[in-house]
Amino acid sequence: MKRRTFYSNMGLAAVAATTLPMSCADPKKETTDEMKKTSQAAGGFKVTKELANRMYKKALAITKKKVRGGESEPFFTKPFVDAAFSDNIFLWDSCFIVCFAKYHLNELPVYQALDNFYDRMENDGFICREYRKNGESLWSKEHPVSINPPLLAFAELEIFSVEKDLDRLRKVYPVLKKNFQFHVDRYQGADKLFWGDTLGMGMDNIPRYPRGWTTDQGNGMTHHELGDQLGKMSGSTAEERLNKFIREYVNTLQGIWNEEGRLVDFTSQMAMYALQLRYIAEQIGEKDDLSAYDSFHSEVKEALNTHCWDEDDGFYYDLGYGKQIRRRHIGMYWALLGQLVPEERLERFLEPLADPDEFYRKTPLPALSAADPDYKGWGDYWLGGVWAPTSYMVLKGLTTYGKHDLAADLAEKTYAAVAEVFEATDTFWENYAPDLISYGMPAKPDFCGWTALVPIAIYREYITGK
Repeated sequence: MKRRTFYSNMGLAAVAATTLPMSCADPKKETTDEMKKTSQAAGGFKVTKELANRMYKKALAITKKKVRGGESEPFFTKPFVDAAFSDNIFLWDSCFIVCFAKYHLNELPVYQALDNFYDRMENDGFICREYRKNGESLWSKEHPVSINPPLLAFAELEIFSVEKDLDRLRKVYPVLKKNFQFHVDRYQGADKLFWGDTLGMGMDNIPRYPRGWTTDQGNGMTHHELGDQLGKMSGSTAEERLNKFIREYVNTLQGIWNEEGRLVDFTSQMAMYALQLRYIAEQIGEKDDLSAYDSFHSEVKEALNTHCWDEDDGFYYDLGYGKQIRRRHIGMYWALLGQLVPEERLERFLEPLADPDEFYRKTPLPALSAADPDYKGWGDYWLGGVWAPTSYMVLKGLTTYGKHDLAADLAEKTYAAVAEVFEATDTFWENYAPDLISYGMPAKPDFCGWTALVPIAIYREYITGK
């Protein structure tokens, strides 16, 4: 199922093509030198102080308009900041919205955005990735798509970085601790790595399994192909058709693959979760918990470096049926925030971020490496799109390891590309094309939403430093 309703705006595509002409029909034909030139061209767009201020104000204005909650809501009656592309609320989106909304706590109700999920937590620690406007979970706990990346502690500490509220940490720590344990109990394999679902992990159509892999089980479709048939499915209501999709999803390629996969990003996020809970526990005096988090992190670090690291390639790979899947996507770089990369492996692991044939594109940090045969230079959602949350994740990870020069370079090029598209369209987009100065195709406009990370958080933390 496609997570959002897409549409095309071909007018902007034409604007983008004239703004910085470069065909993306076959980006693989570009040489490294040519790619370097186009990257420099993108970075060469001069963002004036006036434009930067206009971007900041517009992002904040769009976000304020999307605050919801109140008498008109059937369930979520307290005001909260929201992605606002649907009546439902989404955990993955909300956690990243917090990362820029933290700078405007008096105007943007971020605590309630997180509390909406805490209030729904079940006794075993399960928090669904998506809830309907009536407060009901969209996905059954038993369904593999039911969770999102475990980023609630990440979001809380983003707020804590600007608002040192220990009472807030004391309030949320028991909830986060229980949610952490739920993920360990349900999704950690005997090898100490974590399995999960492609759609649930947020990067909807990232190819997780080996290219060309098929199965005799089920219908052999991807979840996007199944989603394309959603409108044709029998059922008198949209909800009935959705429920049919949910039932049939387990027979897609991703659905069959799920429990056989081991995901670098999910595993790294859980390592990060442990570090964050350890920090919170230390801050609020829960010192008896510290050693458990240390032990968990150590065993996950050993497992990831034993099973997922390829010494010849100098890279971490997801696993499937116990074998490494040599496909590079941006999710691998959660290993930085998880603090899982040994010092002797760091430089090699970072090389693709500065390689024009991989992640150092005209707009840097596409979701899928340009070296992958399925990469799309115009975006095609997570087959090449540049997404503010994963770009922010990479920058934060580089900062964690003290790689400030690379972080600054990537931030400046990303910011300049987003600014150039803003100059042409007067708005921010759900994602951006890596090989065009354009919105991604497809992408939603007025997406603040997580894209406000660029004009607010990345601007403050990596462009101006204040």
